[in-house]
Amino acid sequence: MGVWNAKWRTAALPELASRDWDLIVVGGGICGAGILREAARRGWKCLLLEQRDFAWGTSSRSSKMVHGGLRYIAKGQFGLTRASVRERQRLLAEAPGLVEPLSFVMPHRGGFPGPKVFGGLLAVYDALAGRRNHLYYPLQQLRYLVPGLSEGGLRGGTRFFDAVTDDARLVMRVLGEARTDGGEALNGVRVVALQREQGRVTGLEAEDLESGQRFTFRTRAVAQATGAWADRLRAAKGTEHIRPLRGSHLLLPGWRLPLAHAISFMHPADGRPVFVFPWEGATVIGTTDLDHGGGLDQDARISETEVDYLLQACALQFPASGIGRRDVLSTWAGVRPVVSDGEARLKPSDEKREHVLWVEPGCVTLAGGKLTTFRLLALEVLRACAGFVGRALEAGDEPVFKPCVASAVPALSPAQRLRVVGRHGGGIAELVRWVELLGNERVGATDTLWAELAWAAEGELVLHLDDLLLRRTRLGLLLPEGARGELPRIRALCQSLLGWDDARWVREEADYLALWRRCYSLPE
Repeated sequence: MGVWNAKWRTAALPELASRDWDLIVVGGGICGAGILREAARRGWKCLLLEQRDFAWGTSSRSSKMVHGGLRYIAKGQFGLTRASVRERQRLLAEAPGLVEPLSFVMPHRGGFPGPKVFGGLLAVYDALAGRRNHLYYPLQQLRYLVPGLSEGGLRGGTRFFDAVTDDARLVMRVLGEARTDGGEALNGVRVVALQREQGRVTGLEAEDLESGQRFTFRTRAVAQATGAWADRLRAAKGTEHIRPLRGSHLLLPGWRLPLAHAISFMHPADGRPVFVFPWEGATVIGTTDLDHGGGLDQDARISETEVDYLLQACALQFPASGIGRRDVLSTWAGVRPVVSDGEARLKPSDEKREHVLWVEPGCVTLAGGKLTTFRLLALEVLRACAGFVGRALEAGDEPVFKPCVASAVPALSPAQRLRVVGRHGGGIAELVRWVELLGNERVGATDTLWAELAWAAEGELVLHLDDLLLRRTRLGLLLPEGARGELPRIRALCQSLLGWDDARWVREEADYLALWRRCYSLPE
C-alpha cells in the first residue's frame, strides 16, 4: 500500500488535488470508507476526504455492536432487519478477530416483552438470518449464566446472539482494503464548498486544516457520507433533514463487573433498551438516546443526566455490585445521524433508522444508515453515482476483506494472532516487523500490543495524539485517566515515528489530556 503518514500527506496533497477524479467521497466514517472500498475495487479513480480524523465522529463512538436490529422487527422494518442480519453473518465470516460473536441475555421479569413474545420476535430474527440462534433459560439455569443478576420478579431469560467490534478499527481495515485497490484517503481536510457548473457539481474546494492551505479538486461525482453533518453542503433541502441524536456510554474496568454475556433490558424510566456488555476486556453500559443540542464540530460528551440514567440501569440489574461514579474508567458519546421529516416530533427512540439518498446533479448524499450495513449502503450510493461517472456498476458480491493468514505472526499466541490480523488485515506484514522488534508485550492491562502502537504511529496517518490513543488504539478509553500513566513510555516509542519535536509533543499531550477530561471522563 505504500507509506501513509503525515510526511507523505504533506507531499501528496498538492499532487492529489491536481488529478481528475471519478469520485470524491466526503466523510471518513464507516459509510465513507465503504464507498471508497467498493469504488476502488471497481477501478474508479477515487479519493476520500475527512475533515477531522478517520472514524472521528459516530464511527468511533458507537455502541460497538454489529447487529441486525432486533427491535426494528417490532416496528415492521423487516427489510432493514433482513439486510442487517445477513451482513452481520458476512462480517463474522470475513473478519474474525475484528467482528466477534457476542451472546445476549434478555431477563424476563413479568413485564413486556415476556418469554413467548420475545421468543416469537427472535424466531423471525433467526429466520431472516437463516439459522436458529436463541434459547430460553429458566431461573435456576440463568443464575449460572449471569451471576449477580437481580432476582426481583425474575422468571428466566432468553439468550440470543449478535456481534461486537472495535468500530474505529473496522473503519481503518476497510480503508486499508480500499487503498490496496488504488483508492486514496486523507484526514484533516475540510470541504468548504462544492463547485457547480450549470447546476451540476463538478468539484469542490477544501482546506488543509494542518497548514491552512486551500485546494480545488475536480471530479465527475461527489458522494457525501458525512453523517450528522449531511445537511451542510447539499443545495436542495426539502422537508427531510438530519436529527442529531446523542448516544452516551460508561466504561468500567472488567474486574469491577465481569460479564461473559451482554445483558439486554428495558430501562424503567422510559422503556428503551439498555445494554451492559463486555468489550475489549472492560464492561460497557449504554446507550442513551437524546437530542444532541451541542455543536457538531466539537467532540460530543456525556451529561450528568445521562450518567445517572445509565448508573440507575446498572444498579437495578446488578444491585449487589454497588457500581457508582467512582468505578467509571471513561465515557464516550456519539451523535447518530437519524433522518426525520420534522413534522411530528417523535421521541428519539421512535425515529426510524432507515437511510435515504439525496441526489442532485453530480452529487449524492447518504443520510442515516447503520454500521452493520455499510457495504449495502456503499453499493446503493455507487449505483446513484454511476451515471455521473459514466461507468456501469458491475453486479458483484465480492468479500469486503481480502483473506489474511493468522499464522503469519508466529511470535504471538493464537488469540493474539487472530486479533491483530482482524484489526490490521493487509498491514500485517508491517506489524510483524514491529512484533519482531518489540515482542508481544501488551500496553498495561489491555490487549493492545506496543508493536501495534508503534505501527500506528509510523504508518496509519496519525496527525494528533488523540488519533493515536482514541481511534488507532483505544488506550485512551481502556486505561485510567486516558492512559496518562503510560504517556512517558508512549512518547519514548512514538515521538520520533510521528516526526514531532519536543515542543510539539508537549503541546499534543496537553491538548489530548484536556480533550480527555472534557469529553471522555465524567462531567466535571
